[in-house]
Amino acid sequence: MNVVIVTGSSGLIGSAAVERFCSAAKLVVGIDNNYRERFFGSAASTNETAAKLVRSYSNFIHAPIDITNHEDIAELFQHYGSDISAVIHCAAQPSHDWAKNDPYLDFSINVAATVNLLESCRNFSPQAPFAYCSSNKVYGDQPNKLPLIDIGERLEIDAEHIYFEKGINESMSIDQSTHSLFGAGKASADLYVQEYGKYFGMHTACFRGGCLTGKAHAGAQLHGFLSFLVKQITSRNKYTVFGYGGKQVRDNIDASDVVEMFVEFVKAPRCGEVYNIGGGRGNSCSVREAITLIEEISNISCDFSISDAARVGDHAWYISDTSKFESHYPDWKKKKTLRVILEEMVSVQL
Repeated sequence: MNVVIVTGSSGLIGSAAVERFCSAAKLVVGIDNNYRERFFGSAASTNETAAKLVRSYSNFIHAPIDITNHEDIAELFQHYGSDISAVIHCAAQPSHDWAKNDPYLDFSINVAATVNLLESCRNFSPQAPFAYCSSNKVYGDQPNKLPLIDIGERLEIDAEHIYFEKGINESMSIDQSTHSLFGAGKASADLYVQEYGKYFGMHTACFRGGCLTGKAHAGAQLHGFLSFLVKQITSRNKYTVFGYGGKQVRDNIDASDVVEMFVEFVKAPRCGEVYNIGGGRGNSCSVREAITLIEEISNISCDFSISDAARVGDHAWYISDTSKFESHYPDWKKKKTLRVILEEMVSVQL
């Protein structure tokens, strides 16, 4: 590979993508202007990560430009042109809670900027595979219409509803549901990425992730539940669970396993695909179960309370069925278990 463009290159998935592709490409260009600090405060700044990547990889260039600026993005793509071997689009306003604070900015970053990138890719490097970090929030609250039962420490899908036995697949509708403004924006960008693949014949794919996590995650209350939970417990701060009695379920996947999905797609790209990505049943847990496991690993008790109010559009139960991706790319295997992910997170904090 010659040049790989990574947006959101100082974030969790973006920085993991930079590290992985620096070992395979002549040059990796990372686009990141540290908007995460604007979203979540100084503790969420990505400047240190950007500086570390620059120090660590001689074939990495940090470009602190704004992806909503069409001219700057077009200039960068024009500069590298046909040398661009892949585009990994990880940049986003990532919180469905935060989006209501500034819908214009959320739309500009999550939708308009995605079109900027797609159009620049089409104009200057149409041969480059384009991998987009979408979100399971494109399904809105459709997952909450599944028949769920309370089995103690978690909610679980009714055993008779075997259609989603492995988790939620790509057949779930994205229509007629409450998404949050964030989810509506991600769904719109998702459709644009699909359309550039199907209409223009570009190699594009939407990776609909849920809880993407890892030891480098700078979790905040409004985003990055596992990382923030580990941070609160190891710092002996009180944690607030929003809704569902703490029994809401998520499947969790490490950033390194996500990036290997991108690698497989880039090696054998397809046009206008969508893939649900996550840790699957084996890496799933409720908030209560996560608290218990982190307490066990860290040997620190968690002081937590449960709010009756769930977040708007939040899922009561979401487990990803990755069967479609695995059928297209059988060489990909998830490597990190939930326990290993949490052990690494706790070790970083302690």
